Amino acid sequence: MKYLLNLLIIIALNAAFAQDSTDQKDISSALTNHFITEINYRPVSSPYKLKLNSLNNLSLNNPGSIHPVKEYDPFKTEIDYPTLYGIGALYLGAGIGVHIYQSNAWWRDNRTSFHFQNDWPYALWLDKVGHFYAANLLVHTFSAGLEAANFQTEDAMIYGTIAALAFQYYVEVEDGFGANWGFSPGDAIANTLGAGYALAQYYFPYLQNFQFKYSYFPSKKMRDGNHPGNIFDDYEGQKYWLTFRMKNLLPDDLSNVWPAFLNLAVGMGVKDLDGVGGGRREFFVGFDFNVLEVPLNGRIGNFIKNTLNYFHLPMPGIRVSPDSAFFVFLF
Repeated sequence: MKYLLNLLIIIALNAAFAQDSTDQKDISSALTNHFITEINYRPVSSPYKLKLNSLNNLSLNNPGSIHPVKEYDPFKTEIDYPTLYGIGALYLGAGIGVHIYQSNAWWRDNRTSFHFQNDWPYALWLDKVGHFYAANLLVHTFSAGLEAANFQTEDAMIYGTIAALAFQYYVEVEDGFGANWGFSPGDAIANTLGAGYALAQYYFPYLQNFQFKYSYFPSKKMRDGNHPGNIFDDYEGQKYWLTFRMKNLLPDDLSNVWPAFLNLAVGMGVKDLDGVGGGRREFFVGFDFNVLEVPLNGRIGNFIKNTLNYFHLPMPGIRVSPDSAFFVFLF
């Protein structure tokens, strides 16, 4: 999918600004999963119980709520404008680079009048799942950059969501002028849902127990040199996963013995695509490694962990459909 290259560029630039700060983050900073070690949410009764690891000087303004409520104080912190300007310049540069790349690859020689194109069957919906995931990851990337510039967390999440949607919709509008593409309502819906889910994870932290992830291993066509595109539209090599943080979801007696680094995941992939809606879907069940358990600390270390947690690492699993198969390392 063409968005993944854009995401990798932006994440790499963003990591350079995840510097240590002398300002203490309050509890709402944990909700974005950008710079903290780990935060676990699990219900034990009504209301929900909040379990915190490696966080100091925390307070709950509304302990009866399903999620902590942040006390907004516009005078509490000052925006780090040098960092903000630096991030803005890097994001702008990355955006220009992405525009040039995509213009050369998809748009430049195939311009036409703006039009819509419904492409629901394209890649057997894996493309739509990819748009959902890309928007979700972009919110993380943009909002983390804003937090690095000392934005209050709620503001960073809202502005990050707006920026992610603006970027995704910009690409869709450009596709609308492409003779071989078109503005896809399905892509737009998936973009909106993906960004919305990231924001929902902030306001309803229990949703952080359900993480969308991506993995890739080159398809046979790609390995044999028969794929006409690149790794970003090599759909047969991609899988998208929904992972479950079982340590938080299981009852207490089982949670106490379940290893914190081990999640469960269900995944989807495709094979034998013919470009006109044909092919077959594959579904998987496997283990997932919780990268947040890696002993890597500090703001940069935690940012790296929380970003890597958007990617599914090779773990044992099985293909459950259309036929069964066991994999020691399931990408």
